[in-house]
Amino acid sequence: MKILNVAVAGVALLALAACAPSTAPATGGGDEKSGTLRVWLFDEPNRAPKEKVVGEAIKEFTSANAGVKVEVTYIPTTPARHERFKGAFNDPASAPDVAEYGNTDLAEYAAAGGFADLSADFANWPDAKDVGTDLLGSATVDGKVYGLPWYIGIRALYYRTDVFEELDLKPPTTVKALTEAARAIRKAKPDLYGVAVGGEYTFGALPFVWDAGGDVESLDSEASRKGVKAYTDLLADDNCPPQACASLTGGKTVELFASGKAAMGILGNFSRSAVDAGAAAGKYAVVPLPGTKEGSVAPAFSGGNNLGVMKNSGHRSLAFKFLQLLGGKAYQAKMYQAMGNLPTLTSARDEIAASDPFLKPFLETVAAGTRFVPIDPAWVKIDNQKVIPTMLQKIATGQSTVEQATEEAATAVKAAFGRS
Repeated sequence: MKILNVAVAGVALLALAACAPSTAPATGGGDEKSGTLRVWLFDEPNRAPKEKVVGEAIKEFTSANAGVKVEVTYIPTTPARHERFKGAFNDPASAPDVAEYGNTDLAEYAAAGGFADLSADFANWPDAKDVGTDLLGSATVDGKVYGLPWYIGIRALYYRTDVFEELDLKPPTTVKALTEAARAIRKAKPDLYGVAVGGEYTFGALPFVWDAGGDVESLDSEASRKGVKAYTDLLADDNCPPQACASLTGGKTVELFASGKAAMGILGNFSRSAVDAGAAAGKYAVVPLPGTKEGSVAPAFSGGNNLGVMKNSGHRSLAFKFLQLLGGKAYQAKMYQAMGNLPTLTSARDEIAASDPFLKPFLETVAAGTRFVPIDPAWVKIDNQKVIPTMLQKIATGQSTVEQATEEAATAVKAAFGRS
């Protein structure tokens, strides 16, 4: 789902547990070389720049493919999109040939059997080697590639340069240093949060868990508990008071930093425009979110969107050719210029970074290694049930100890996976 330039921080995981088709997807499809290629792309609050780039791609594509027309429909990113995909999986007449979808939706859609296996196509695509293993994993289920990673969103640590200079602080290079700096800022400036963190900010918390060696599927392990504690220790009166911060989402933490109410925040490259439109504009810098070890980088969640081909597409080859064009280097670069979408192709990112230093900490984060949520329909249940936010909030508000809350969360995760 769309995460750049829309308030859907963390690739807002809105997939519904009941969104899988109740019947098996329609079989068939074909490989017609002419006619209308139907495409679904996500709508945007400001669609014009995206529409302009897509229009250029369509013009180039139709010029190179005689007798072909491309028809684009922009669909909303609300939960209702799942019903549209459900109908498309079962009814070729209403289905597109190509569709943009959030990488967190992949497991659900793959389980429904609605998208074509593109493994062979991808292997023969010259640019495939330019997609990192981590990112390709977000388009893969059970060893099968179901989409071309189109763009990603990465989070790093934004900090107020003026505040750090005034208090003679250095950008933190460890979790410990981050915590100490946050507390020092809060003590010196009670009107500021040291670092804005939220009890409902799953993708702000998970890097702490992953850095400690934990994971979503083992929240009650010693390593996961260490990471959970490191994050929830920041949900405290000496940094971000639980009565105000336990209910904060990722989007709200962006607002706090942008408005000048927090000295630090775990924000995405896609948060840049929001920050530049706020009180913090011109007074901030970005570094990778640090890990436990000096100089290390905490693994970030690699949210983003993929482009896939519907299994029942009647224009199989043309559909993948359009994916190659729109998802290729030239148009990834154009989409970055138009929308701020961070390319998945390494060469495209490197070229952009050479002219835009802002991207450096985000690319360093990608290079250090990113992580993803479990690619399994169980994640939808885990997310919809707010298993991780509930765990964080209970600890922050003192309702449960770290041990109690993580044990409860681990039990809910096992139930979602159907394990005893």
